[in-house]
Amino acid sequence: MRSVQAAGGAPLSGEPARPNRARRIALLVAVAAVVYVLDQVSKFLVVEFLEHEEPLTVVPGALVLTVIRNAGAAFSIGTGMTIVFTVIALAVVVAIVRTARKLHSLPWAITLGLLLGGAVGNLTDRIFRWPAPFQGHVVDFIQVFPVTRFPVFNLADSGIVCGGVLAVFLAWRGYQIDGTRQTDEPVEDHARDHAEGEAGKQAGEPAGERADG
Repeated sequence: MRSVQAAGGAPLSGEPARPNRARRIALLVAVAAVVYVLDQVSKFLVVEFLEHEEPLTVVPGALVLTVIRNAGAAFSIGTGMTIVFTVIALAVVVAIVRTARKLHSLPWAITLGLLLGGAVGNLTDRIFRWPAPFQGHVVDFIQVFPVTRFPVFNLADSGIVCGGVLAVFLAWRGYQIDGTRQTDEPVEDHARDHAEGEAGKQAGEPAGERADG
């Protein structure tokens, strides 16, 4: 029976069923595609209609659209290191693709999708935009609460930040990329404690009872 189950792909007794990896990867790709398309379409529209124009106030005091070209990282950090951040973005994309090979977790599929979509969105700007290939300036246009002078950002930055926050939360809660969850007490410790408890019970039984057993 065990051989039939193994051949048919059914989980053996005592082995929990694992989520379909292909579906998780499909979700990752879908989330990344949505983030990427929204980022690129929004950048195209603001460059086409708002660049070289006065900032557009959407919500007074809370949300303004103003186009800037950012040579640095997210939120205009490190403006003199464009090529370095391009290499870092490439490394991030490669790392996410490699990690996806052992992906079985739904929350991690969403998290990696947000990170991948954001990274590829800004990487596209760095590769293809002015002033040169792999040194392009990223288009930023979202400014929240202007009075606070919070850095201008874009939708790709938002995807990266949301993905990063989710990654920290999932790691904190013990959720693993392979679909398992790490608990405070390792499985091996629990099994050892159980075995020791059984041994203690047997040691405490009268000799006659052990012999009858």
